[in-house]
Amino acid sequence: MAASKPGPSAPAPRAASSTPQIQLIPASAEGALDAAEEAVDLLLESGRAPGDVLVITTGDPHPWAAHELTFGEASYWAQHDARDDVFYTDAALAPRAAARPVVVVAVNGGTDAAAATVLPLAHSRAEALLIVCGDPQQINSVLGAGV
Repeated sequence: MAASKPGPSAPAPRAASSTPQIQLIPASAEGALDAAEEAVDLLLESGRAPGDVLVITTGDPHPWAAHELTFGEASYWAQHDARDDVFYTDAALAPRAAARPVVVVAVNGGTDAAAATVLPLAHSRAEALLIVCGDPQQINSVLGAGV
């Protein structure tokens, strides 16, 4: 009795489709950053590598990003490129961020235009999973579909 082992004949992972799964976590603008932090904690506790996660804010920057930027943009982006840890950025800097397996967006304020720009960008950067924390009505109207 041989044990059944997945081998080359096993179906390919869904990631090959390049369409990330989307998860919405309802939260107010004031609670979106906390919801994003909780999502990141759950990802890490479930075994996701910290370097797999990118967090983007639409309003005030995450405190980590604000702190790290005080050391200069070169140091800040070197941490991004190292992919050793969760990387936090805001809507203005997000276009420079590279794709990662998981992207978490905190719709924590800012303009509707910022959300309208960041959400499609985040979708394009997420390789496997996009988690959006914020007001479901606003997010659905920006993404143009029920999430």
